[in-house]
This record gives sequence, C-alpha cells and structure tokens, in this order.
Amino acid sequence: MSVRDTQRAKVYAAEEFVRTLFDRAAEHGNRMIDFFGTQLTLPPEGRFASMQSVQRYVDDVLGMAVVRESWPDGGPLAVRARRGVAAAHYERDDDGAAIAVPEGRTTWALRELVVLHEIAHHLCIDEPPHGPEFVATLCQLAGVVMGPEVAHVLRVVYAKEGVR
Repeated sequence: MSVRDTQRAKVYAAEEFVRTLFDRAAEHGNRMIDFFGTQLTLPPEGRFASMQSVQRYVDDVLGMAVVRESWPDGGPLAVRARRGVAAAHYERDDDGAAIAVPEGRTTWALRELVVLHEIAHHLCIDEPPHGPEFVATLCQLAGVVMGPEVAHVLRVVYAKEGVR
C-alpha cells in the first residue's frame, strides 16, 4: 500500500515557476534576477536534443563522486522515449530503473531541471513520491549539479507553495 502523494501538485507548481524563471532569464539574455529582494545569477540550464544526450547527462550526474557518496544505492538509470507529451516519469521494476521523457513533438521535458527531478526520484525511494525526503533530495542534487543558487531558488519557491 503506497502513501498518498498529497503535495505532488504543489511540487509541480513550484517547479513550473522555477522553470519559468530560467526561461525568462534566457529570453532576456540576462541571468541576473531579483529574487524576493536578493540579486542572484542563475546558471545556464542544460537543454537536450535527443534521448542519447539525456542518457549521457544522467550517466554523468550519477557518476559524480559527490552524488555516489551522497546516494551510494543510486545505481544505473536508463533513459527511454515516452509516447505521451504531457509528462516525464520515473519507473522501477525487477529489470532496473528508467526515466521516460517525451520527445518529438515537444521539447519541454528535454531540459536539465526536468531530468534532475526524475533523477531525484531514482535517488530517493521514500514514500510519498513527492514528500519531504524527495524535495530535500532534489534541492541537494540541484545544488551539487547546477549550483547553490538553484538549490536556494527551489527551497524558497517550494516554501512559498507550501511544500514541506
């Protein structure tokens, strides 16, 4: 019996807001933002052109020494294309673990923040899927991979959305 994922919608709303911050910074060609009264410089966000490039990124992230030390049970993670365009998702079964990412008609999921979200599911198997442990894992992972500014932005936006 799985635990009810009560904050899933709040997590998704917070992450959509963060992705919009990154999109606007990129559109304006200025990565410096005023974030709730603090000046921050956002790092560039990786974008991917193919499932192969997503797989290379996932392998690189999971191969980082700090990631292996922080999450020693992470193990390999496959990447596959998903037919639907509405969501990316994480799956684990007896054959291993994979993330399924939409490709083709849509590119919204072929970005670093979405892929890190799915990697965080791989590293945090606690229930519920978008609970406090998952949120802490994603913030820590984003900080390690993208930088402390991203971890800070995620934490603040999660808090503003009421995410624990």
